[in-house]
Amino acid sequence: MSATIKDVAKMAGVAVSTVSYALNNSPKISEETRRKVVRAAEALNFRPSGAARNLKKRKSETIGLFLNDLGGPFYSQVIEGVQEIVASHDYNLIVCSTYGGENSSAHRFLREKFVDGAIIMGTAISDSLILQVASESFPIVVLDRELRGDYVHNVLITNEQGGYDAVAHLIKLGRRNIEFLSGPSAAFDNTQRYEGYKRALLEHDLPVPKRIAMHGRFLEAGGYQAVKLLLASKRLPDAIFAANDEMAIGAIRALHEAGLRVPEDIAIVGFDNINLAPLIRPALSTIGHSKFEVGAIATQLVFNARKEEDVIILPTQLIARQSCGFSGGVSEQDHDNLVASILHVGGRTKH
Repeated sequence: MSATIKDVAKMAGVAVSTVSYALNNSPKISEETRRKVVRAAEALNFRPSGAARNLKKRKSETIGLFLNDLGGPFYSQVIEGVQEIVASHDYNLIVCSTYGGENSSAHRFLREKFVDGAIIMGTAISDSLILQVASESFPIVVLDRELRGDYVHNVLITNEQGGYDAVAHLIKLGRRNIEFLSGPSAAFDNTQRYEGYKRALLEHDLPVPKRIAMHGRFLEAGGYQAVKLLLASKRLPDAIFAANDEMAIGAIRALHEAGLRVPEDIAIVGFDNINLAPLIRPALSTIGHSKFEVGAIATQLVFNARKEEDVIILPTQLIARQSCGFSGGVSEQDHDNLVASILHVGGRTKH
């Protein structure tokens, strides 16, 4: 049977509260008493309860990562970046889905502050709740979302420029009828990528479609169904810019099933450079960014706990592969070298 704090108090000849003060280096206790308590604790091989210690400090030593969806290939690298920094601080990580709305575990953890800080990716948690709970003892970082407030920080990527680069590359390759394959219309990253799409068309004197013809919900199945519907309408573009890679992969499958060739008949560019992107056939051209670094920087901002908001903007880069017909751009190897250099020097834009 392990020793208790009462055993230590009895051996040291002091009150239980004195043992607690001494083991937490309180200035209320003299150095002589502290040494006496420490000797008794060592003799009894006493180890304070982690739960009790955390209750005393009113800290859980846990960071919460709250995502709209725990599935799919995108989030794993973000989680890895978060986990590395959390572990380096000897903290724990809880990852929760916001599925279930206000009754979800993520919402409950925020409202009741069961964790010491939060990283939020997605729109299911409202701005008002974030601003209500953020404080010096509970800093929050939002990813791919703009929100200003005390102890609320932002980590973004150059979504608009990435969308522009994808479409400008397709135009450079001679494509003129380029459709946008949209994710959720209210999503910040989707909106920014669409703005880049429009800017590229306008700068090259190409018409912007009056409405978005395809909505894929950021899912492979959604991209597949959206392109199937487009094909049924007999309105064939010569290129598609998909707002994420999962939708682009679904689009390629739908085109192959219809007997169309990629990129000869319809070129495709995605966004995110997920691990599957270079493995499908044809290999997917995409806009790459370091998802690991997004997670790592966001977590470090939680630990910094500054009142004034930080806005960190990380770069994106075109990665040209076979799905658009390779011509210029950045090769996969060049992109990997770029990401490695960013991680090495911590390169980022801060506003």
